[in-house]
Amino acid sequence: MVTTARDETSAKADLRKPLQRFRVAAFVTGLGLLGLVVVMVIRYGLDNPTPSAVYSPIHGVIYMVYLVVSVDLALKARWSVKGTIGVLLAGCVPFFSFVAERAVTRRVTEGRKL
Repeated sequence: MVTTARDETSAKADLRKPLQRFRVAAFVTGLGLLGLVVVMVIRYGLDNPTPSAVYSPIHGVIYMVYLVVSVDLALKARWSVKGTIGVLLAGCVPFFSFVAERAVTRRVTEGRKL
């Protein structure tokens, strides 16, 4: 099958909104992980479990949204299973979601698979 420049342009246009959703979700997840680190320090360092009890469920919802948005983009961009799992796991480690967002944005805008 021969792909034309028009097909590639159309594919990139089709990924614009899912990519934007992913970028927002990755950023919010990254901030959410940093917030979780703060409440864990308060919980275990200062022996105050209250902020953790309030924030942990919020963080869980943020991560679930990240998972859904990431899988949506992965399916539409036709990522490999390995690449998809890597991006999903990046949302578990502080700062990695920021790195994954940059890498994913670069690859998707270049039309490369992950």
